[in-house]
Amino acid sequence: MMSDQRASLKTARRVTTRALMQSKQRGERWVMLTSYDALTAELCDSAGVPALLVGDSAGNTVFGYDNTIPVTFEEMLPLVRSVARGARRSLIVADMPFGSYQSGVRDALKCGMQFIKAGAHSVKMEGGRRIAPQVRALVDAGVPVMAHLGFTPQSLNVFGGYRVQGRGGEADALLEDVGELERAGVFAVVLEMIPAPLAKRITSSTRIPTIGIGAGPDCDAQVLVWHDLVGLTKEPRPRFVRTYASLRAVVTESVLKFQDDVETRKYPSDAESYEEEAEPQRAR
Repeated sequence: MMSDQRASLKTARRVTTRALMQSKQRGERWVMLTSYDALTAELCDSAGVPALLVGDSAGNTVFGYDNTIPVTFEEMLPLVRSVARGARRSLIVADMPFGSYQSGVRDALKCGMQFIKAGAHSVKMEGGRRIAPQVRALVDAGVPVMAHLGFTPQSLNVFGGYRVQGRGGEADALLEDVGELERAGVFAVVLEMIPAPLAKRITSSTRIPTIGIGAGPDCDAQVLVWHDLVGLTKEPRPRFVRTYASLRAVVTESVLKFQDDVETRKYPSDAESYEEEAEPQRAR
């Protein structure tokens, strides 16, 4: 049975940034999942997922890159359009890819507005106080912004690998970044791969929802990559990933069975084939 918390986000025609912010005030937990195509968006939307992230993680899951850095705005735009066609109620968040906003306000406005025109309802940007000017400009222009702090995949080369952030003296800097971004107008912040106690401190110190991914249980929401959730990606997966299905094995088995049926002439059967008729069928 659907919980009251899920029901409160399911009653709206379209989940809004305001609805997600209000959920924090009510102490409600919610989820965000990545989505890159209309079918997955429709499935998640039908299941009541409040927010769908068209992530630059498509670099790994869709385009086959080693990381998110090579992903371009031109590659992201059709993914946003596809998800927008599949989702009727979920809030759609479009990831601003590397190079689309770091150079300044002008590029950020151009790309952010095009994402909104393509069907997104908000955008997500990585970085702390250094992107505050871009955040303010986008919000002033009518583009809601979700922030992303902690381990930010677009800064992989700066971090020197996939490393937990916010330990030691970094904790206070992260807290200050959250405060500056909140003042700039972000409606939520993703916290990735930071110590759980720090995520708890941030969550209690800010009025905006925190969305954890490898940030412990005390965030207001949690996000996972869709392919990780259902076990489509290869192992080993990140420590914070919990898989709820093993679709990689299911898909592989299905493909092998299909190949075997074709090679042994079991597919297609007579029931799966069409017979010749004396007279053409009438159009239905």
